[in-house]
Amino acid sequence: MAKLVSKTYGDALYAVASETNRMDEFFEEVQNLQDILQGNREWKLMMDSPKIVKEEKEKLIEETFQGKVSKEIIGLMRLLVVKGHYKEMPDVFEYFIHQVKEEKGIGIAYVETAIELTDTQKEQVEARLLETTGYQSFEMHYTCDESLIGGMVIRIGDRVVDSSIRTKLYELSKNLKNIQLAL
Repeated sequence: MAKLVSKTYGDALYAVASETNRMDEFFEEVQNLQDILQGNREWKLMMDSPKIVKEEKEKLIEETFQGKVSKEIIGLMRLLVVKGHYKEMPDVFEYFIHQVKEEKGIGIAYVETAIELTDTQKEQVEARLLETTGYQSFEMHYTCDESLIGGMVIRIGDRVVDSSIRTKLYELSKNLKNIQLAL
């Protein structure tokens, strides 16, 4: 359900941004809102509270963001409250951000390695990804996982390239189990 909500409303916001030729403006506003909404615990508690009625939440959105955010995005936020989808707002915004980045040719790559990569190695990984994908630039996210033993796992969207030793050992073990000894 949450994916359907984020896609439906995210696509609607994307369409409005495209039709009004305000993609960059909406993109910046949505990114800023994402940071504000995720970083403000009191706001989240207030908006999640069943004691505060929808009309009051709409009014809070209007008063808080009027003049700081475009009326279209305020309208979307209010609509999400009215339809009972406020909790999906971060997902809607994330979906919209992803769509805009795709249009701009910005990929998001998550790279897991067994040990910390040097800056030079990170540059080489990014350069290789730029060579092998259609993206013009990347947002790179690096993490370490010692259980990989060696190699790396790269995730870009729903694509995964796993060259970790852990996975190779698993595959080898699986293949060995399937070998039947001939007597």
